[in-house]
Amino acid sequence: MSTLYKQSGYHCWYWSAYYRGKRLRKTTGFSQKYLAQKLQQKWDWMLANDDLGFYGRSQLVTVNIDEFIDKHLKLRERISTNTYNTAKAVTNRLKKYLKGINIKSVVDITITVLNGYIDYLDCSAKTKHNHMMEIKQMLKSAVIENLLPNNPADHVTLPRVIKSDPHRYLDHHDLEVIFKYAGPWRLYFEFLYRTGLRAGDVAMLTYGHIDWKRKVIVSLIRKSRKVHEVPLSDVLFEMIDSGDSTAPIFPTLYANTDRRLNDNLKKPRTFLQGILEAHGREKATLHSFRTTFNNTLRDLGLSIEDRQVLLAHSSSQTTKIYTHPNLQLAFDYINQIPEYS
Repeated sequence: MSTLYKQSGYHCWYWSAYYRGKRLRKTTGFSQKYLAQKLQQKWDWMLANDDLGFYGRSQLVTVNIDEFIDKHLKLRERISTNTYNTAKAVTNRLKKYLKGINIKSVVDITITVLNGYIDYLDCSAKTKHNHMMEIKQMLKSAVIENLLPNNPADHVTLPRVIKSDPHRYLDHHDLEVIFKYAGPWRLYFEFLYRTGLRAGDVAMLTYGHIDWKRKVIVSLIRKSRKVHEVPLSDVLFEMIDSGDSTAPIFPTLYANTDRRLNDNLKKPRTFLQGILEAHGREKATLHSFRTTFNNTLRDLGLSIEDRQVLLAHSSSQTTKIYTHPNLQLAFDYINQIPEYS
């Protein structure tokens, strides 16, 4: 919506409007208001159709997209390294897309442009939603700085996210092919299958976490931030040898940072999914072993309360060692978990 106004000392009417966050001002050249209003209607119509022939696009101040993204990344880095890395991955894809369609300024990012970006992305619907969340956050500052009249990311049409269960239960057919072709990941998969621990917690185990006399793992559960005792089944206990207490049981997975750990876990996850795909089995994840551990013990008759303890679901203080109230009962049940040689 444009306006007409006069400046003191100048007899002609000025026309003013906002276009993609920038204020445009131009003299109508008319001192009579009715003539200025006729020209106002003409310019408003042209502006609505993105025709700036009357104004000259060269007069518009543009904001370079690379500079704007760099500024956004510096702000995201203040939050955390993970936030920065996520933002960087998204904006790198966005910059590549914008370069391909010759978009160089933030003011040229429209709903149509972002809808095209969604179609350009070759990823799941959920990942596309995550991309747009980051872009929405970035363009929010463009609105605040009056570079854009509104946030185009708010009006993008996103694909419907179809809920699935990637961490599905592994049946005996799945487990047979997994352990038959597990290769170098056999011991790691056995730990996941027979302890119910999360993939990252198993990857961070050292030999010092094992109480060899009591046959239990005593380790910090990263998600709940509590120390937890996990009984070792006879099968699993016989598969491991003692080592230096500081040495990781899985050195190829052990990491000093969460990001490096997540990168390392991609190796066994990809290997697992490759086995299942090669044998026509449905996709699963490393967390599927945890689901299978829970369901197997349920089918064997272990109560939900006892399973919650074994899976470290119950709340507890960080410093407390959470032990199963009846460790022998836990041993009895985990030793009944089927073996797939």
